[in-house]
Amino acid sequence: MTEISLAAVPYDVAVIGGGPAGLAAAIALAETGARIALVAIRQPYADNRTTALLGGSVAFLERLDVWRRCADRSAALVTMRLVDDTGRLIRAPEVKFNASEIRLEAFGHNIQNRELMIALEARADEISNLVWIDDEAETILPDDNEAVVQTRQGTALTARLIVGADGRQSLGREAAGIEVRRRSLDQAALTFNIGTSRPHHNMSTEFHTAQGPCVVVPLPGNRCSIVWVSAPKQAEQLMALSDEQLSAAVEKQLHSILGRVTVEPGRHLFPLAIEQPKQVAKNRIVLVGEAAHVLPPIGAQGLNMGLRDAADIAGIVGDAVLSGDDVGSAKVMSRFEKARRGDISSRTFAIDMANRSLLSDLIPMQLARGIGMQLIGSVGPLRRLAMREGLAPSWRRSAS
Repeated sequence: MTEISLAAVPYDVAVIGGGPAGLAAAIALAETGARIALVAIRQPYADNRTTALLGGSVAFLERLDVWRRCADRSAALVTMRLVDDTGRLIRAPEVKFNASEIRLEAFGHNIQNRELMIALEARADEISNLVWIDDEAETILPDDNEAVVQTRQGTALTARLIVGADGRQSLGREAAGIEVRRRSLDQAALTFNIGTSRPHHNMSTEFHTAQGPCVVVPLPGNRCSIVWVSAPKQAEQLMALSDEQLSAAVEKQLHSILGRVTVEPGRHLFPLAIEQPKQVAKNRIVLVGEAAHVLPPIGAQGLNMGLRDAADIAGIVGDAVLSGDDVGSAKVMSRFEKARRGDISSRTFAIDMANRSLLSDLIPMQLARGIGMQLIGSVGPLRRLAMREGLAPSWRRSAS
């Protein structure tokens, strides 16, 4: 991959944004043979947050020749356990999912985002038809035939298609004229990593509290990542604790299942929201990652959906390249919209309902949730269906 300051040739696709979804999209698109520009500031990834990559995402990264570069720094997710820790009158029974029940070695792997980014960048560096423009997009102007991208440092480039992988405040989404529905949640998530005195046995556990889930996910060795969702005031109080105080608090929340807990340096606190654009493709611009969907951190769907976005646009562009079609045509827009709309809408609805069921004090809602969990836990075919659908929607067909 070549870094340049002047874009002198037109591109087939310009990817705006260099996070995991953007990099994966750029690599997958480049493998179609198309000329790709990646417009993003290249800088060290300092965040210590992690992502639980489900099976389909791992398979996609394997196809991109990325996964082998970071697999040894991930932890397999073999068992997933749901525990009702709401303390309410009606509580759902504990449910445990085992990957072996659906003939898998693991549901996926948990990895620090930093390690994934290093692997993605290493793969991107090898691809000659992928040019990294180390800058930030300032304007995007689409028209009937192409789109023009102007960067903050003065570089101008043209492309037939723009992939907006530029996050919640997406310039690509704004340039396309796509409206977004936003709903702030009265919740915040605190993320950090811990060391433990007991092995995790590759089990992820979600403690469902009345304010949201507290999720502990395995990392290599006796380490885990924590995503603790609670009311904003409580989250701020947790954030303000010393390492020793937070260690004691999380050990108590985990009911000491992992023994003594030691909080590692680095915490992140962010408010939760649901954001869903009314379209994901318009005016030669398609949206991937958080530009296309923002969800609470429940069920490990965020980046996994973003990687499905990347896989689908690469498949659609690949077909267009093979047939000699315009990669930014109305046909491509329509195919991507059709490929992604059902997945995004269904996942957003399911996660929203799951979150609402935790927060509701209504007895009928608690009863319905308890009955649902009881059925999933006790009825084998239903439990296996829930596991398969949690990994990827069975009705979804590849867009390639």
